Order: sequence, then C-alpha cells, then structure tokens
Amino acid sequence: MKNISILGSTGSIGVNALDVIWNNPDRFKIVALSARKNIELLRQQIERFRPRVVSVIDEKHAKELKKIANPSNRTEILFGEEGYREVASMQEADMVISAMVGSAGLLPTIDAIEAGKDIALANKEVMVMAGKIVVEKACEKGVKILPVDSEHSAIFQCISGNSRKDIRRIILTASGGPFFHLSKEKLAEVKPVQALKHPNWQMGRKITIDSASLMNKGLEVIEASWLFSMAIDSIEVHIHPQSIVHSMVEYVDGSVMAQLGVPDMRIPIAYALSFPERLPRREPSLDLLKVGIFEFFRPDIEKFPSLRLAYEAGKAGGTMPAVLNAANEVAVDAFLEEIIRFTDISKIIEGVISCHQPKEFPTLAEIFEADLWARRNAKKIIERMNI
Repeated sequence: MKNISILGSTGSIGVNALDVIWNNPDRFKIVALSARKNIELLRQQIERFRPRVVSVIDEKHAKELKKIANPSNRTEILFGEEGYREVASMQEADMVISAMVGSAGLLPTIDAIEAGKDIALANKEVMVMAGKIVVEKACEKGVKILPVDSEHSAIFQCISGNSRKDIRRIILTASGGPFFHLSKEKLAEVKPVQALKHPNWQMGRKITIDSASLMNKGLEVIEASWLFSMAIDSIEVHIHPQSIVHSMVEYVDGSVMAQLGVPDMRIPIAYALSFPERLPRREPSLDLLKVGIFEFFRPDIEKFPSLRLAYEAGKAGGTMPAVLNAANEVAVDAFLEEIIRFTDISKIIEGVISCHQPKEFPTLAEIFEADLWARRNAKKIIERMNI
C-alpha cells in the first residue's frame, strides 16, 4: 500500500489522480490533500477519502471548511503556506503528487523532497523556476521525480532501458490549441471563453490559456531539459492536432521511439503512481483505425511568440525562466479578466524579460526575488497599456 499526499487535489490533475486512487484501493491510500478555495469539492473529497490532514489557502476558507466538514472524519484542517508544506512533508506519505498551479507549488515540492518523498510531478513551474535546485536535492535525498505531464511521461517511457548518451533529440508534441488555424490578425480579437475551449484536453484555466498561446509547450521544453539532462537546442516542438502521439525520442542511430495513447491524463498519472508497474485500464483502448491520420506541423513562432520567448529564457538560464514564468502568470490573469488582449500576453512577457539581467546559479531566495520583480514589472506594463 502506497500512501499519497496531493498538492492541488481540486484541480484537473488532482481530480483525475483521485479517480485513479479510488479505483485501486488495494494499491493506494490518501493521507493528505490540499486545495485553494474550492471548499465544497474538498469537502466531498474528505468524505470519500478520509485524509488525516487537509490544507486550504487561508484561515477564512479553513473556517468555512470546518463548518461544512463532517466532524466524524477527524481530519485536521490547516491553511496557508505552512499548511501546504505540512501536507507535502507528512511522515506517513510515501509519494507527493505536486499539482498546484503556478509558482505556489515550488516550496511545498522542495519540502516534500527534503522529507524524502518521491514526487509525481505535474507542476511544470517547479522545474522552470528552480530546475537545478530541485534536481540536485532529489539526487541528494535519493528521491524519484516521476513526470505526470503526458509529454514528459511519454519521454520517460521512451528512454526507459536506453542510455541517455544515445539520445539525439527529444520531440515534444503539442495539440496546437484552439487557435492553431486562426490568422495572426484574428488572434487579437479572441476572448477568454474561446481560449478556454481546448480541442482535446480538459484542463485548468491557466494551463488552457498557456496551451492556446503555446507558452505551455515552452515551459515544457525548459522542464524537459532539467528532467532529462538535455540541452534546450536538443528539444523540438511539433504540432500534432490529434494528441495521440504524446512525445518522441530520437536516438543517434536514427531510431525514433514514440509513446501513444488516448488523451486521458489518468494514463500518465497512473504510471507515475504505480511505477515501475502498470495499472490495468478499464476504459476503451486506443483505436488507431479510428484515428486514421497522424499530422505533424512546425509551430509558427511569429504567430505564437511565447514559444520563442520560452526558448530564449531557457537558454539564458539562471533566474530568467522564473521571470518568464512570473510575467506569464500575471499576463494570463489579466487576459482572463479581460484587461488585455490575447496577443498582449507575449508582449508583456517580452517587455519584462528584455529588462532582466539573469543571475547565474541563483539561490531559492534569489529566484523568489526575481519572481516578485517580474510580477511588479508585468503589472506596470499592463497599467501603461490601459492608460
């Protein structure tokens, strides 16, 4: 029996992970959960899984949860950063699913590693902001980092049993999002409701916007470089609208290995939880005859400049990826609130990173300082846009 803590249990990854765990009660047990503000869903999860500890964003939401939670469950309710870090480092937990959205997941994930917990990683910002620190701490503590993103899980599976030195390149696939065929001119007119309609995946709001701008793929490039010890230039992005080939690895002899599957996040989640074993899947198998045609296209970085900016930030290294990520988070929030246009997201990011002098080999404190600097400057740019 493997004891599991989940950081971000009410998001799309957390909900899918709990579905996998519910269907494998002989393999997994939930010991702790955390969420932000979705108190009702968290209450339902407490009723079903009876964790020992849960945490929410602040004291107000903790009090609300205590009012509606069944006292017979005897679940301890915590809040704030300390609560999240407690969930991450619980003694009983064997593995922590890191699925909090954005930079908020970094410190709890590092706490989990420090506590010797294996990590099922769904929060790409953890590696984008502090990949070097995370990888070194995991090595020091003997902790496994098992990727949950479908693309990184695919790469992980494709390199299993092969030598890393034989890898020529990694090919990350991307659906292209809802605007792949839209003209550059029309992109300026799109609204949040359109951007939130992903053609293949059901995801949270922030990651869905990132998918539409291709920033999500750019962040995944940086994450892959740390997870698999690959140079940024050795990682390519191919648009694959069918979302069946989740990523590929080319070896020095010209062989290309690909991992295929239906677009269902429960597959990579289950693999991370059960590694090195595999859990039987109850849902229908992939029907290649029904899929028919696989298409691949080169991404248009003129139309989607966020991908170019992510490559530039990844190559610059140091604090630059953290600045890229922070500026993107601020810009995406502004777009969702309809303060800026969709095409302004990349302009804001470029404006911020163009003013940043990255610090090489930063400490965690310096990473968070750069993160705050980027957020302040992104907000200033947005204010100037709206004068």
